[in-house]
Amino acid sequence: MLRDVFGNPFRPVTFSPSWRTSIAVAQGSKMYESRNFSAMPILADALQDAGCDRADVLDHCRGPGPHVRGCWVVDLVLGKE
Repeated sequence: MLRDVFGNPFRPVTFSPSWRTSIAVAQGSKMYESRNFSAMPILADALQDAGCDRADVLDHCRGPGPHVRGCWVVDLVLGKE
């Protein structure tokens, strides 16, 4: 669960603002507010469609979790970093 919230402290992620599309932000907001992170693979698809090619970001979204509120990827998508 700590990895979900803090990510990998030894590999900081550079997150491009262009990946914050309306679809990605809407999906992130929905998960953040509902605390239901079952749609993380959909967020991965939205980020990939926006040009994200970071394996650590996409693999995290498509991984088994657990994913919780404060997830580092969702926070990056929502600009909470």
